[in-house]
Amino acid sequence: MPELLLASSSPYRRHLLERLGLPFTCASPAVDETPRARETPEALARRLAQLKARALAPDGFRDRLIIGSDQVASLDGLCLGKPGTHQNAVEQLRAASGRVVTFYTGLSLYDARIGTDETRCERIRAHFRVLTEEQIERYLRKEEPYDCAGAFKMEGLGICLFERLEGDDPNALIGLPLIQLTELLQNAGVDPLLL
Repeated sequence: MPELLLASSSPYRRHLLERLGLPFTCASPAVDETPRARETPEALARRLAQLKARALAPDGFRDRLIIGSDQVASLDGLCLGKPGTHQNAVEQLRAASGRVVTFYTGLSLYDARIGTDETRCERIRAHFRVLTEEQIERYLRKEEPYDCAGAFKMEGLGICLFERLEGDDPNALIGLPLIQLTELLQNAGVDPLLL
């Protein structure tokens, strides 16, 4: 079995990949995440996932299957980045309150041995509850999701922010669509169920 490399420093993605029971290592790719002019959120998520997967191959990982992933949140067609600060997170959750935010999670599996990749994008529509100022403040103080697109942690208390979710793989909201990743790995000859 080829060695797996997760092209990410995200602890959320690492914890998700651990669920498949496959040995892997992690490395952080250096990728410019600046959106291109008129680039859609989905196109941005796909492009960044592919760039991250390919970025590490020249750094001594030419014999690996490299997993790249990136998430873009979109409200009314505008990208919501990682808030970074408490105030930015408050503003993001205020804007999302009572509305639908679409999360695009790009996924790319790059086979560095032969120089090919397969890239996909999982879309999740998150229907936010109407949130009060107190709910927003208390949530942010408890979880501090300042490094998460959309200002929430789905794997924690953030699930309480939603009325419902629409999509095929809720893991995509955390940052790594495991259902599609399993298929990509199987296509590359790595079946988590048979190892």
